[in-house]
Amino acid sequence: MSPVLPSAQESLPPVLAGPMLRRLEARRVVLWLVGSRELALNLRFCFDGHSTEHRLEGDACRVIPLGQHAFLHLIDLHLDAPLPCDQQIDYDLRLGDLGIAHWAPHLTYGAARQPSFVLRSRIDQLLHGSCRKPHHPSAEGLLCADHLLAAGPVPEQRPALLMMSGDQVYADDVAGPMLRAIHQLIARLGLFGERLEGAVVSDSAVLYGHPASYYHRADLLPALESNETLRERFFGGARKPIFTSSNADNHLVTLAEVLAMYLLVWSPVPWTLIEPQVPSLGTKEEERYRLEQERIDAFRAGLAGTARVFAHLPTLMIFDDHDITDDWNLSAQWEQTAYGHPFSKRIIGNALLAYMLCQGWGNNPDAFTEVLDKAQSLAATAEADHHFDSRALDELIDELLVFNRWHYVMPTTPALVVLDTRTRRWRSEINLKRPSGLLDWEALTELQHELLDQPSAIIVSPAPIFGVKLIETVQRVFSWFGHPLLVDAENWMAHRGAAQVILNIFRHSRTPGCYVVLSGDVHYSFVYEVSIRHRKQGPKIWQITSSGVKNEFPRRLLDIFDRLNRWLYAPRSPLNWLTKRRRMQVVPRTPEHSKAGERLWNSAGLGQVFFDTQGRPTRIFQLNADGSAPTEFLEDRDELAAEHPMARQI
Repeated sequence: MSPVLPSAQESLPPVLAGPMLRRLEARRVVLWLVGSRELALNLRFCFDGHSTEHRLEGDACRVIPLGQHAFLHLIDLHLDAPLPCDQQIDYDLRLGDLGIAHWAPHLTYGAARQPSFVLRSRIDQLLHGSCRKPHHPSAEGLLCADHLLAAGPVPEQRPALLMMSGDQVYADDVAGPMLRAIHQLIARLGLFGERLEGAVVSDSAVLYGHPASYYHRADLLPALESNETLRERFFGGARKPIFTSSNADNHLVTLAEVLAMYLLVWSPVPWTLIEPQVPSLGTKEEERYRLEQERIDAFRAGLAGTARVFAHLPTLMIFDDHDITDDWNLSAQWEQTAYGHPFSKRIIGNALLAYMLCQGWGNNPDAFTEVLDKAQSLAATAEADHHFDSRALDELIDELLVFNRWHYVMPTTPALVVLDTRTRRWRSEINLKRPSGLLDWEALTELQHELLDQPSAIIVSPAPIFGVKLIETVQRVFSWFGHPLLVDAENWMAHRGAAQVILNIFRHSRTPGCYVVLSGDVHYSFVYEVSIRHRKQGPKIWQITSSGVKNEFPRRLLDIFDRLNRWLYAPRSPLNWLTKRRRMQVVPRTPEHSKAGERLWNSAGLGQVFFDTQGRPTRIFQLNADGSAPTEFLEDRDELAAEHPMARQI
């Protein structure tokens, strides 16, 4: 039985989520916010003993209705005078005479009356991470950043930014209590519904109330032979015995569900508006629900700290598969199957549209002007009958599926180049089942152009470019047998063409003298130093992987992989010699808290990297969410001694 909730007409807090500080430049401030109504906002900056105030209207604040009581505010303020660098700038979003301290006191630290940020003149420190699954039993990694900011570092010691490199949400792996909260929030805010073509259920309302809506959503897919692969891989929780098992029993379907998920994982406020109770479930499912409830309750308890981080640190993002669905665009066959049915295409498109509104836009607003206009028109037409127009929604989804500007470059020092490794893939021409390359030839050419003559660069690739050799070998074997989906065979070396081109880019004489590659995805952390053989002038490459923010690899299994990888691919191992790429060599760093020489560190948290003036990392840490001391990745003296002439080669 559903709980009795306050009527929608009763007073709601003006702001449901945000403000989230996104792209930050000297003459531009980008903020993301969701209100319960369309808000008249003023943005005030305070620094150097004086303040400036800016009315947010017109192009400076686009408002998109998401429901009867949910309005997305996309704030993009261009400034006539530049903001100062390397000093604290306090800011306040004013609702009439009321500031953030009144309507969102959880966003401030200590005695402060408003949040603050620091515009760094160069990137000398950053935080990064990926893979934040609310119901994973690990602690919340974003609270590492909250603790760091609460300690009150001086402005020049604040991180320049927080880079979230994929799986900010898990649209395909949702706990029962989270799905229940999503449905309650949809009803509370009157989020717009939609009609579902080609589905067992006719529209969103029927879906939410269907007996199979919790833990049995695979049963709601159309029973068509052509859809079998999608049903098994996309919704069926296909077993992946080598690494993990995916669980898509509660896969999000509608746009409203995905939007509600964003509100619930980024802000504590929506949770105060609902009182979700256990739905009607079988005994086994009820046990699972109650276990997940404990984990969701712990996750919810940290949301105030998460929201504080987003209000204080410029936060950049890029998608990986779970932001949309597991194995998204892994192979040409997957694409043919997933996009070949209107219902599965709608599901993927809804998640991609929500990503654009909640994540993608804030990275680079200029890239999204046209699609945002269409999204605004779509939302405006939904206000009449509280349903999105199916034809207009499908047309917008079609446009997003071929959109090719999800990647972006930040004009920082060093340059920050963020790759879209999901939608511009190099499809296999030999076998449609084989994994696609993570970037196609055209995208790789554009990447090389962006890097030409840069003295240094930070590249964000959700999947590591230089990964763990043993795991990549296992993935290659499964792909050879035609089963890449079973082992998430998504690595740069899985496609020969993409691998050769990206390695050639690193070797090009006009590309940077040093690269830092930031990655996530894999649910463990590691650092490799890669160099070009027989090139005294570089380049030098650091592969720095931090994963997950709230996720971890099965601990015993990772220990086995780590030991086998060190044994099978040691510098003097015949197997390493036979599988090396002869022009490049890699030296792994050792986590300082490893007990037996482990190279892979398995702890939820955030990565922290410090850079020198030439863009080279000086110290690399994993901030551990469990409260233990930060783990530094240290140079291994034995490995360095082996670098000449028998260094381990990748």
